[in-house]
Amino acid sequence: MLRAFLRTEAGGTTVLLGATVLALVWANSPWGDTYEAFWHIPTGISFGDALFSLDLRHWVNDGLMAVFFFLIGLEVSYEVRLGQLRDRRLLAVPALAALGGILVPAGIYLLLNFGGPGEVGWGVPIATDTAFVLGVLAVVGARCPDPLRAFLMTLAIVDDVLAILVIAIFYTDSLSVPALLSAFALLAAILTLRKLKIWRAPAYIVLGFGLWVATLESGIHPTLVGIALGVLVFVYAPTDQKLLLAGEAVQSFTSSPSAQAAREATLRVQRAVSVNERLRLRLQPWSSYVIVPVFALANAGVLLDGESLRAALTSPVSIGVTLGLVVGKFVGISLGTWVPLRFGWGSLPGNLVWGQLFGGAAVSGIGFTVSLFIVDLAFDDNPGIQSQAKIGILAGSLLSAVLGWLIFKLAWDRGGVCAPPEAEPEEDLPELLSVPVGSADHVRGPATARVTIVEYGDFECPYCGRLHPVLEELRKKNPDVRVVFRNFPLRTLHPRAAPAAVVAESAADAGRFWEMHDILYDNQRFLTDADLAHYAAQLDVEPWTDVPRHTARIAADESSGRESGVRGTPTLFLNGVRYQGALDLGSIGKAVDEARRSATVEQTPQPPE
Repeated sequence: MLRAFLRTEAGGTTVLLGATVLALVWANSPWGDTYEAFWHIPTGISFGDALFSLDLRHWVNDGLMAVFFFLIGLEVSYEVRLGQLRDRRLLAVPALAALGGILVPAGIYLLLNFGGPGEVGWGVPIATDTAFVLGVLAVVGARCPDPLRAFLMTLAIVDDVLAILVIAIFYTDSLSVPALLSAFALLAAILTLRKLKIWRAPAYIVLGFGLWVATLESGIHPTLVGIALGVLVFVYAPTDQKLLLAGEAVQSFTSSPSAQAAREATLRVQRAVSVNERLRLRLQPWSSYVIVPVFALANAGVLLDGESLRAALTSPVSIGVTLGLVVGKFVGISLGTWVPLRFGWGSLPGNLVWGQLFGGAAVSGIGFTVSLFIVDLAFDDNPGIQSQAKIGILAGSLLSAVLGWLIFKLAWDRGGVCAPPEAEPEEDLPELLSVPVGSADHVRGPATARVTIVEYGDFECPYCGRLHPVLEELRKKNPDVRVVFRNFPLRTLHPRAAPAAVVAESAADAGRFWEMHDILYDNQRFLTDADLAHYAAQLDVEPWTDVPRHTARIAADESSGRESGVRGTPTLFLNGVRYQGALDLGSIGKAVDEARRSATVEQTPQPPE
């Protein structure tokens, strides 16, 4: 149970929340004076006469948090090469939304603090706390679909990168040229090792630590080192050769178990996966359950007595941070999402609508970890303003979480607000399939089947992806059921659906439609032109032959779907009648049983009158 709990997003958020509460209780307890005293205890490392010393809080903020930002660098590297950030159309919208979510909060803060002692804190409300946001989305549950989670994760990654650039550029007080030159030399040494393909962990650890010390001494915040090193770590998709070697090693161990065979199988399997992914797997628990909670414990302890709360209620710093997080993030992300969609600069993943996007924009106002980080940099010499800024962060983050939850709840309860844009409107739609199943259709199952399920689907639609194994399981359990697939790509929502449909039709020319169909649904996140060409090569299919004919075929499917009242995907017809139930195995199975009984009654000869 404990392992299952720790693997969940709510688990890491709960630990972080617990550390925050503990810090507040400690700072406001009768022993509150020990809170600051403890975190200011100096600790150092000596090399002969040389001494490198920091207090405990700076070891946490400048040292441990470098690992946190290293993980962000790993995530950025992975997403750019293999994930969401490699598709420019899917990147444009969350990137501009993240930019809006930085500019508007900073602008609101400066309107209230320009020219005052708190002016330098404009960077405090710009950052989104990914851990807390994911925790709130886990609580929201089904109200937050997977495409929205992917959108917010991409937005958070871009937000983190922009926030780190802000820290590096605007929160660097002075520069030490010798230390900076040393940092560049150490970075060049790391790049040289990488280019020479020397993968000795001790060498990278020593050089990385030296780079961290040099950067810290140079005046630039060492968070930049963390993200830079993370970006430099290799990431790649496993090659067929590595997968083959790993499979052979595992098979060899299975047939002749031994310590040597086990070691070889372990090494082969590990080498099939990139260093980036292995490091993320190992470091993520330490970051989520140790580093970030310790950071919260060291920084979230703020005095909440009557005097400090009264000061915060009238402080432009507290008000600016709170409004920046609650109003600025919501308005900035919403506008940053609307503009690229309005001008066709990008598209959204999945069937997202404004009710869901507004909820995501609201919870993105939870700015905790990086916001506290910037407070420490901006107001290091002013404890009074620092306290007011922290109170603003706590208030703004709490209000953003509540506002986001309310928006998700209202959107869910009203139903139509969360319905996909392409879903059925309030109109009388046809109940019957307009074009009967014919010889040109893609059919899986016996021609003599009693029940025919026609699916209008989209290869990039996540709901179609979930339905795919359900229909397969249903067909295997019911030999008298056949499945027919017709293309209905939602082009405005899924930019890769139409090219995927063309490749599927190319495979159909070679008699391999259903093989390609299964591959595409198994790899929905990877549908770029290069990916599609790779899948076609696996099936020995030419992917882009006779595109006009295939496009016409897809258009005919779409036309028949619209005539049948199809407005979104997936839409099913059972024996030519629209299915309107839930898309789970049990519900569809009951509908199949009913369709089978109806078909039996219709085929039973009636006695003459």
